[in-house]
Amino acid sequence: MLDFTSALYLGLRHASGSLAPWEQLTTGVPAALRVPPIARRVAKNLATLQGCEAATLGPSTLHLFWDLGEIFATAGCAIFLDRGAYAIARWGMERAATGGAFVRRFNHFDVRSLGQTLRNDLQGRRPVVVCDGFCPGCGQPAPLSAYLELATHLGGWLVIDDTQALGIFGQSPGGSRPYGEGGGGMPRWSRISGPHLAVVASLAKGFGAPLAALSASSAFVKRFEERSGTRMHCSPPSLAAIGAMSRALTINRTYGEELRARLTRSVGRFRARLREADLVSIGGMFPVQTLPPIPGIDALTMHDRLRRAGISTVLHRHPRGGAARISFLITARHDFDEIDRAADAVGEILARTGSNTAKERDHVRYLHV
Repeated sequence: MLDFTSALYLGLRHASGSLAPWEQLTTGVPAALRVPPIARRVAKNLATLQGCEAATLGPSTLHLFWDLGEIFATAGCAIFLDRGAYAIARWGMERAATGGAFVRRFNHFDVRSLGQTLRNDLQGRRPVVVCDGFCPGCGQPAPLSAYLELATHLGGWLVIDDTQALGIFGQSPGGSRPYGEGGGGMPRWSRISGPHLAVVASLAKGFGAPLAALSASSAFVKRFEERSGTRMHCSPPSLAAIGAMSRALTINRTYGEELRARLTRSVGRFRARLREADLVSIGGMFPVQTLPPIPGIDALTMHDRLRRAGISTVLHRHPRGGAARISFLITARHDFDEIDRAADAVGEILARTGSNTAKERDHVRYLHV
């Protein structure tokens, strides 16, 4: 089975033999009481990569957003949540709402909607704007610079979930390098930084390490660590996971540009091959490539026929409602033969369903350009 379901975009795998040895998986001591030196080093190096002053590690983004929800509620902030934000960020802000925080939603990646909502509902509270850095569902980056300007002007913060972009996007994008350089994520790509920005990200996708990080100003990170409930009551990231992230940062410094270039070529080839079948996939050059609605065949049927052809894909709900979708998750480990096999399978299925008539081809071609 040819697998297009893995979100290990750079193809990083951390076998036990590739990691520095550890004497125990966990110290048994809460992170609030003691942090291993390797965790501090990894956090510092990650923050530098992202263009932030400091970072702190957590077991998952759920732990980090859970704590942020409580902290913002206690501080009496007003939270403005992007309607398209990933579920875990939403859960954290829902916790803030149960703690008494004022929470309002604004339209997905819509600066005007955010500005209007702020004007109508802020009422003197400090705003916290929460959104994803990059949305695989629509294949677009968030307008982070405009969001940060609004939050800064009102003395608040912009909090982004950069899980999808970290390790992929970086500074100075353009030309043959649509992802940019470095892999520092959307703040680097968008050229934003400062004390009003906080970045939450899982490190399990681009970097293949099962833990997460909060990166921000030194003052913000210090306050978070002092007030975090999960740092006291939950186990910290394992030493194995931290070691995997240390290795990932080393690989990124040495081979990251080569891996991102390989990923760029594979995504570009997949999109080009689909265009031969008169399909324009959703996602731009991001490695999550989603098929548009196709007349004559629903996503469940397409998913089943691809599987019978030996192609494993992701069948999922549209993030903002609507019919199910199929996505191909492309990694730096996919070679051109595998890319071609996947695209050919889609084309053959379309040909067999008769959805390649001239009228239907035109409908599909222009639906999601």
